[in-house]
Amino acid sequence: MGLITESYLRTLLPKGIPNPFPLRAGDKITPAAADFLKGRGIVLKPVEITNLSEQPEWQAEQYTIPVGVSNRHVHLSPEDVEILFGPGYSLVPDRELSQPGQFAAKEKVTLLGPKGFIQGVRILGPARGATQVEISRTDGFHLGVHAPVRLSGDIEGTPGITLIGPNGCVVLKQGVIVAKRHVHMSPADAERFQVKNGDTIILQTPGDRPIIYPDVVVRVSDRFVLDFHVDLDEGNAANLRTGDYVYMTGKNGQLLTRTGR
Repeated sequence: MGLITESYLRTLLPKGIPNPFPLRAGDKITPAAADFLKGRGIVLKPVEITNLSEQPEWQAEQYTIPVGVSNRHVHLSPEDVEILFGPGYSLVPDRELSQPGQFAAKEKVTLLGPKGFIQGVRILGPARGATQVEISRTDGFHLGVHAPVRLSGDIEGTPGITLIGPNGCVVLKQGVIVAKRHVHMSPADAERFQVKNGDTIILQTPGDRPIIYPDVVVRVSDRFVLDFHVDLDEGNAANLRTGDYVYMTGKNGQLLTRTGR
């Protein structure tokens, strides 16, 4: 599935927008983008394209991926939920996240590091096996914590921190990371993009000042929906916001050619 926006269509203007404009199964087009095409006399044409390597460059750019910019947050184990909020306590969902079954909880904690603290840090649910704290480099400077760049769940040998809740404190010996940028994909998405779990892809932002992400890790699961995750530092550096998009320009260190190969 690709998200076709007006801003994306404007990036195609120098090359020329095809007429009719192909719309693949699963593509979504915003009302503003539809009006943009209509105003130029460009019609939409449903097409069946399943193989990225068979597409010309402008069509390869349509393999867009929605962006999710993540601020600092905490994943808690069930045991730590009870220590911080009380025996038998369960996290209360506040809003759903992009990945099915995941939510931002109403509960928040304070992070206390060697040099400072940050209040009001959101907890993401549901509770998981091990407590993990995800911060940005900027947060690390403020807290005095030198967290390594890791994929979620890879916390062995990482620094610790203190979590303060309304009912108690948790002193972590490890678990603080700066999240490595990654893309969530379903198996169907992975097949369409011709990648597998653990591959890396090259992503580019649209616009007049594009940013290239050269080594984005692909994570594939039948529990995932398509989403590119970056932390707040990386998102701000590229002027990205949640709901924006990027597009794939290569994989495993190799740029796609003009035919997409």
